[in-house]
Amino acid sequence: MEINESTIKDCKLKVHNVEKEIAKGIIGQENIIRQVLLGVLTGGNILLEGVPGLGKTQLVKTLAKVMNLSFSRIQFTPDLMPADVVGTNMYVEDNHGKGHFEYQKGPVFANLLLADEINRATPKTQSAMLEAMQEMTVTVGNNTYELPQPFMVLATQNPIEMEGTYPLPEAQLDRFMFKVLVEFPNLDELSRIMDLTVDCIGNEPEKIISSSDILNMRKIINDIPVAKYVKEYALRLVVATHSELPDAPEIARKYLKYGASPRAAQAILKSAKANALLEGRYNVSFDDINYVALPCLRHRIFLNFEAISDGINNDEFIKMLINEIKA
Repeated sequence: MEINESTIKDCKLKVHNVEKEIAKGIIGQENIIRQVLLGVLTGGNILLEGVPGLGKTQLVKTLAKVMNLSFSRIQFTPDLMPADVVGTNMYVEDNHGKGHFEYQKGPVFANLLLADEINRATPKTQSAMLEAMQEMTVTVGNNTYELPQPFMVLATQNPIEMEGTYPLPEAQLDRFMFKVLVEFPNLDELSRIMDLTVDCIGNEPEKIISSSDILNMRKIINDIPVAKYVKEYALRLVVATHSELPDAPEIARKYLKYGASPRAAQAILKSAKANALLEGRYNVSFDDINYVALPCLRHRIFLNFEAISDGINNDEFIKMLINEIKA
């Protein structure tokens, strides 16, 4: 698709209007809204992590309304079965008493799927999501079904309550483009939330764009160029997370146990392209790479005991790594 100034401005304006409408239902959290939109525009799944009551579910519902997308919510619990997610073949009879098996679609067949508290389901049920998240299809029996487009999973998990949970395996974590940390609002934002939810002061968000607009923007994003040296910088960031390589930086050798997969490089470049578009630029900059590096890498690297004993978390390590690679 041809990219010109008019195309860039039009996309930037549409997404800016989407952000303004979402802000009617979600107070603050501008950075989180931007990162979720980057996921929508690139077809990436997003893991939202935060304590209960911070509006994670409300954010997804508002996003679906503003973008005029079908929305489905699954409350993950230990007794949830794979068929409760993807659907199953059921035996039905017609008016003449003749029976046959008919596939009944599960809640996964929606544009936006909210997997609420995904880490509360058993590994067997969690694995039912893997095909949908990666291939955008569902296989039941001998038949494979295409999911509606656009499709993405927005999953939530509570970081402080571990009782009765099943931590997501690395293979499933890697299928999330971003891991977004939802933080507690400040005093002013909390006051505005009370105005909206308790005093009912505010307007309902309206529909701004449609699924066809999103699919068109995805084509535009794919065509945004990345300069060779910018691409190499992104790849060097990912390679630097592998302490076993001979040219790994010293901080990686000291603090890292496992590094990021090639999916991390794909996620960084795709989301950096989308961020460039939303900033009204024709190409990807170093700032775009640095902006998406944290949400792309924080769930794909694993620190060793020495990092934990030194009080270094994943985000702090990634910032250290960015400074190291820049130098």
